[in-house]
Amino acid sequence: MKTVNHWIGGKTVEGASGNWGPVTDPATGAVTTQVALASAEEVDSAVAAAKAAYATWGTSSLAQRTGILFRYRALLDARREDIAALITAEHGKVHSDALGEVARGLEIVELACGITTQLKGELSTQVSHRVDVSSIRQPLGVVAGITPFNFPAMVPMWMFPLAVACGNTFVLKPSEKDPSAANLLAELAAEAGLPDGVLNVVHGDKVAVDALLAHPDVAAVSFVGSTPIARYIHTTAAANGKRVQALGGAKNHMLVLPDADLDAAADAAVSAAYGSAGERCMAISAVVAVGAIGDELVAKIRERAEKIKIGPGNDPASEMGPLITKAHRDKVAGYVTGAAAQGAEVVLDGTGHTVEGFEEGHWIGLSLLDKVSIDSDAYRDEIFGPVLVVLRTETYEEGVDLINASPFGNGTAIFTRDGGAARRFQLEVEAGMVGVNVPIPVPVGYHSFGGWKDSLFGDHHIYGNDGVHFYTRGKVVTTRWPDPSEAPAGVDLGFPRNH
Repeated sequence: MKTVNHWIGGKTVEGASGNWGPVTDPATGAVTTQVALASAEEVDSAVAAAKAAYATWGTSSLAQRTGILFRYRALLDARREDIAALITAEHGKVHSDALGEVARGLEIVELACGITTQLKGELSTQVSHRVDVSSIRQPLGVVAGITPFNFPAMVPMWMFPLAVACGNTFVLKPSEKDPSAANLLAELAAEAGLPDGVLNVVHGDKVAVDALLAHPDVAAVSFVGSTPIARYIHTTAAANGKRVQALGGAKNHMLVLPDADLDAAADAAVSAAYGSAGERCMAISAVVAVGAIGDELVAKIRERAEKIKIGPGNDPASEMGPLITKAHRDKVAGYVTGAAAQGAEVVLDGTGHTVEGFEEGHWIGLSLLDKVSIDSDAYRDEIFGPVLVVLRTETYEEGVDLINASPFGNGTAIFTRDGGAARRFQLEVEAGMVGVNVPIPVPVGYHSFGGWKDSLFGDHHIYGNDGVHFYTRGKVVTTRWPDPSEAPAGVDLGFPRNH
């Protein structure tokens, strides 16, 4: 059986806690790997390695950092197929989704390669007589990232490339459900020339997380995951004096107005709801149909959903893979089986789906629930699976009110041909990311990603300008120098004396 160990101080370090976690191939249900689960002492070792490396990395030149990152970007590009294969083997998503994940992570590496412009300071001269004021940004020290199972390569790359480009050192605690991609990312960074200890990977469960949150040498924590854990991370880390960005869960709505291109809206709903088996925080999980278009829109979504090919992620014919674990598969299925009792019309029920030859895999088909009540579990909870709920409203205003009443505010979208309606929506809707005829409005790398309300805890979004600000702190320097003509008697600098 394959074993995944820690990466500390530029080398593989065998797990010493005696605790191991199973890693399953979601397509077969078989345990293929064991991953070391770190003790608090092992976390301390990783933080110590990062702290030691910061002594020199924190004062390294921007040219040195960006030179390494350019080499790193080239290595990631050359090995993207290998990274994607690890993602598919442990997460289960189809190969094209895994490749897309690597590509989105590479966007942030590319942003980090250009960090020189992001770290430029400001200077104001002669604010008073011979007084200048400058603003600079400096790294924090040792920072940590705690990342989820659904994007085992992309989300870590949303964090550590920017953090190390800014001069910090990093301790990554990836999900123990699919840990191998994180180790490969660290190994490639070392191959690119990143000094030992600048990037460390410790695997583990709550023990490792709590050790990072309490560690006095960790200055900041980045997190992506569910809302309850994001709230816990934020509260605990902040209580320990750390800077925190904790991105939580979502219930992303897509508002479809009567004038929308319904074929385009149906295509978007299917790809956004069921892509990556719905295991993404930016999935569209609720469609709000306005007016009389509901029946036609649901019919078009059903027609497309029934054609989706479900199978192992490494099969080129597959368009959707299995869910990450059997327990998660059963939880998702429970929302579908209980929907009718709570008033929904079950248009598609994917709970009985199996794949021939892979009967032990964590399979579930696509489910579509219509006329869902806002009080139902399928609407209120983040399901994190291939379940799309449809709600009906009579007017645009009712639709926006429904969306804004949700405790989540991660992403949202509107489908319409009317520019005025779209403009109103982007100003009135309470969400951090808005798409106009774009179902998954994930910002490009040089803008920042983050939600509102219970979808984000902390003041900074992730990557982009917010990411740079999160991983640095500002300093303002006020300077006054006497004129050289005022040098003390006996010191001649070659300047004429003032009389």
